[in-house]
Amino acid sequence: MLDRLKRTLVESFVGAIALGWLFGDITMNFARYVSVTVASWLARGEYRGLRPGPASPSFLSLRDGLPDLAKSFFLLLVWYVLLRWLYFKPLEEEASEPVPDPEPEQAP
Repeated sequence: MLDRLKRTLVESFVGAIALGWLFGDITMNFARYVSVTVASWLARGEYRGLRPGPASPSFLSLRDGLPDLAKSFFLLLVWYVLLRWLYFKPLEEEASEPVPDPEPEQAP
């Protein structure tokens, strides 16, 4: 049953379209991770002087966009598994014994 599904996804290009869409989503999540991290760093720098008490840290905190990074990593893993399943054939095992010649040699 999985072979029929695989053949249908590959032959109708639905699998390629789905993999392209998934890769685009991975790229967008990673870009969102970078932009959220930089935006929060800039916002902390802007409002540092307005906040009384201990100043907020001025370094780049990577924890701000961690959910987007985790989602990107998980989707990349799913994308890779689907790519391997749909488009890479498993290696065929070679026979350990030589294949006999179908036509035996005749002596003159």
